[in-house]
This record gives sequence, structure tokens and C-alpha cells, in this order.
Amino acid sequence: MCGITGWISYREAPCTQPARTTEAAQAPRTSVIERMTAALAARGPDASGVWCGPHAALGHRRLAVLDPEGGAQPMTDRDPADPSSPQNVVLTYSGEIYNHHALRRRLRARGHRFTTRSDTEVVLRAYLEWGDGLTAHLEGMYAFAVWDARAERLLLVRDRLGVKPLFFAEVPGGLVFGSEPKALFAHPACRPRIDARGMREAYGLVFGSGETLWSGVREVLPGGVAVFDRGGLAEYVYWRLEARPHPDDGVDATVDAVRAHLDRAARSQLEADVPLCALLSGGLDSTVLTALLADELRVREGPAARLRSYAVDYSDQVERFTGDVLRTGHDTPYAAEAGAFIGTDHRLVVLDPRDLLDPAHRAAVVAARDSPIGVGDMDTSLYLLFGEMARHSKVALSGEAADEVFGGYPWFRSPAALAAETFPWMLVTGDEAAVPLHPALAATLRVGEFRADTYRAALAAVPHLDGETPARHRRRELQHLSLTRWLRQLLHRKDRLSMAQGLEVRVPYCDHRLVEYAFNVPPSLQDFDGREKSLLRAVGARLAPHSVLHRPKNHYPATHHPAYNRGLQDMARDALAAGQGRVRDLVDERVIKTVLDTPPEHLRWGHRLRLERVVDLALWLDHHRPELAF
Repeated sequence: MCGITGWISYREAPCTQPARTTEAAQAPRTSVIERMTAALAARGPDASGVWCGPHAALGHRRLAVLDPEGGAQPMTDRDPADPSSPQNVVLTYSGEIYNHHALRRRLRARGHRFTTRSDTEVVLRAYLEWGDGLTAHLEGMYAFAVWDARAERLLLVRDRLGVKPLFFAEVPGGLVFGSEPKALFAHPACRPRIDARGMREAYGLVFGSGETLWSGVREVLPGGVAVFDRGGLAEYVYWRLEARPHPDDGVDATVDAVRAHLDRAARSQLEADVPLCALLSGGLDSTVLTALLADELRVREGPAARLRSYAVDYSDQVERFTGDVLRTGHDTPYAAEAGAFIGTDHRLVVLDPRDLLDPAHRAAVVAARDSPIGVGDMDTSLYLLFGEMARHSKVALSGEAADEVFGGYPWFRSPAALAAETFPWMLVTGDEAAVPLHPALAATLRVGEFRADTYRAALAAVPHLDGETPARHRRRELQHLSLTRWLRQLLHRKDRLSMAQGLEVRVPYCDHRLVEYAFNVPPSLQDFDGREKSLLRAVGARLAPHSVLHRPKNHYPATHHPAYNRGLQDMARDALAAGQGRVRDLVDERVIKTVLDTPPEHLRWGHRLRLERVVDLALWLDHHRPELAF
């Protein structure tokens, strides 16, 4: 897992001469790509590399996971036995190709020679063999750029579910790209600017793909490709969810198929040449996954092998836990029971209000996100959890996407959500009320209209089969929205906060074959036992303790400590003070004041989120100093 960036220019040479080093003579030009690369240092603390050519400069920050001794990047097709041979193709790559062993065998049979054990070289050779068609052969999470000097052409590719990020922007005479927008902003022609469209993207909470909150900055679409050459920019997708008849008959066959898909995904993602671990919250998703991983580890390393697992908690949870629509119970006892049942080396990371209120931690989280939209203490705690995990491991596996794949969210069964003509999470999370925009700005943005238009377009993109019942039709819509939009912000959060700590997180439930299969399972089989995630519960019948198998869905925990609430109120007051004038131009102070005046011990989480957003907005404005063009 790494950070990638680059600059393509047909107007000026990004570097003075082709080279892979950063020699002093190149400093005036190379410094641009070096700054872009350095902006991603947290994503790749192990090594840094730059390649320069007549029309391209590519950068790479490496988190060495496979073949630490080999696999240096950017990687070229130069013959290592002949240093004078040309460099026709250059690759900068982030991610993991889980089928790289099988691809290596196929490519060797076709005459390719390999000099490393890295999956990076497999991607490079796959491009040399299949060109743009290499995407059909890759399984994994990835974002990469290929500069083909023969055609003076750039290829940008992103994995099917969009696990790994990839952003780009056109600049005079060319294009810049990077794993995060901050790399683009290190280029002098690409500055942080927000217009009304970007504000709608940020505060509309529709979680689309392609457009970003930054003016002129786009994402490569999940399952998408962007091609840039002298003729301009072209984009297309090579993968999308399709509606197909369910191939299996009955519950047993369907459960067996899900088990096979999940087992294969877990086994393929366990490979690493560095220590790895698992996130174990004590919920169904993480417990089933951790059990599969622990079993496979014992197969590979012997019966004494123990997978390390982690959970997070707050110092006040035992005494102060308060349930709500998103949180039904205290996770820690379930996580401990699951760890003992599976046989992991389980670790609990306990945080107190001082950890969560530390200004340095809050600023680091906002800088990592490049966005003012987050979930406050839950982001900070996840960032700190990842930091603790990174002290011992470089790779973690997580249960992200199980709710989207298997229909675990309340909106899959809520009559109000089923009938609503809006994105279903708006009715369940209460998040819409946590965006208190200034009345003048709200009138300009007309977020409600934007959301309604986007919702209609999102439904139009949902594939269906002829003859679907109304219930099946609606279930497919909700699952498609969850997989293509709601999941997007969860993957974004997990990637940014983990990579900010130099930790790679893999998500086996995002295996595209598992997702394709589950998307086409009829509701009668998806909920065959009358509850959410019936199929996953059946798969986990012998992998998890009874208490975990049958506990209600529980979201990521939040602190309930009055000291945190009080500290957050103080931070929000500071954000609204005279020194943060631009915050006052963006938020509705009347709404915020009612929350500021609430006794800390009576501050509900949903209302507290308003304060979190104000604090993060101030930090974001201070960090990026964006031009506000609306």
C-alpha cells in the first residue's frame, strides 16, 4: 500500500532530462514532483522514488508489504541487465493484487521474465501483455498510473469497488494525479478552490463518485479508467454491478456459495511479508472474518499460530453507554468473547476524552481526510487505534462492506426508508441535521434540490431484471445505493485514517465476486431466518460464539463522557470566535448556540455532531486555506 502521484505535460518538460534519480542538476524542475510526492509521505513511510521523462514525472511513496527488498517504484520496463536500454513504460502503483501468483505464472508462460517477487511487477508485465485490457485479469484493491512513452499516453486505473483512491485534475498543457488531493495541491497550477457545486457535494451527503468537493478535481471512478494523451482526457468504466438471475437453488446452496466466496477472499488477502492483524469489534462481520483468517493462519503456520486482533473502547463506556438507533450495546465484552472463542491475541485500545480532544489529533485527522465532513470523535478514535496497530503491524484486515453486501442496515427493513424518496441513510442516521449551513449559503446551495436530483439519477443507474416484484425492485435499489454510495464514504474514511498512520487495511467483503453474487440473491434468501444478514450468520454458525451471532447490528462506538462534550463545546466556541471569521459565514450560529448552551451531560450524539462539524470546518479552513468561490 502506497501513495502515488504524477504530472503529465505536453507544454513543458516536467524534468530537464529522463532519469529515475533526483540529481541536483534537475532540482529546479524535479522539485515540483518531489513536493507532490512528499505530500503523501504518511502513505509510504518506507521509501520514496521519482521518475522523470520528457513529458512525464511520476512519484511514489512506499509502504513495503510484499517483497520489501524488491518492488521499488516507480517501476519501468528497462532490462535490468542493460542499464542503457529504453524505459518505454513506467508504473506507479498502490494496493494489492491478490491473484498475483496466478498471473505471474500465466505471464511467465507467455515469455515474461521477472526480477522481483512483488505484485507491482506483475501489474507492469500485465500491461505490457494486455495493454488497457489488463483490468480484466486483476483481483484486488488498487490504484495505479501507467505512463507509456511510446504513445505519450497516461493510463489511470482504480479497483472495482473503489477501495483505493485516485484523484486527478487538468492543468495548463497537461494533468496531475495523486492518491490524495493534497498531492495535486503541491503543484503550482492546482490550488485548493471550493465553488457552490463542491459545497453541494460535501454537504449533500449523497456520496457520489467522480466529482469532488474541490473545484476541478475529480476521482477516477470505482471500476474506472481515465486515459490522457495529446488528444485530451477520456474516461470509462470496466466494471459495474449487473442484475443477473440467482444461479443457486435454495438456502443451503446459497450459503455454501457465500461461504466459498468469503473463504477464498479471506485466504487470498492474508498474504504479507510483514506482520498483520485484524480489527475485531465483537460484531458479526468482523468476528466471522477474523475466524476465517485465524483458521487459515493456523493452516499455514501451525496450530500454535495466533492472529493478533484489536478493538477500541472509551474510558467511560462501562458506566455511561447510551444506546441509540445506531448503537445497541457495548462492544468490548463481545470482542473479548469473540477473541477467546477464535483464539486470537486480542488487544483492547482504551481512549479517554483527553486523547479525543487533543488539538494535534483533531488537526491530523482533518488533514488526512482533506474534507470538513467527518464524524468527530469516531474519526479521531479510529485514527488513534490505527496508530497503535501500526506499532506492531503494517497490514490489518477489516469487516467493512458486510452490511452493504448482506443487507445489514436498518434501512433495508425500515418501512419509512423503504417508502422514502431520498437516500435511505437520511432517515436513519440523522446526519442531515448535523450540517447547520448559514441561511444565506443554504439559499445559494439549495442542497435539498441537489439531493433530490441526485437521488433520481442514482435510481436510474440501478440495474434490474424483467418481472421483478416491487419488493425485489426496491431491495435492489437500496442495496445498489448502499454499495455504490454509502460504502464510498466508509472506504474513504478507512483508507485516509489508516494510511495517515502508515497502516494498510484490506477489506475482504469488497471482493468483487462476492459482491456480484450477493447483489443477485433474492430477498427471501437474503433474510431467510427473518433477520438481517441471514447468509453471513449461517456462514458463521461454527465460527463465532452464539452471543455474537445473534446480537443486533451495532455501529462504531462513540464516547458518552461529559468531559468530552464540554471540551467539544469549548472547541466549537473557539471556532466561532473572531479569529475564525470564515466559519461564521458558513454555519448557522443560531442552531449552534442551542447546542453550545446544552448542559454537557445532556448533549445527545446527534446534536453533538453539529459541533464536531463546526470544529472540523475551522480546522479544514485553517489547514488548506481554500479559495471560497460562491
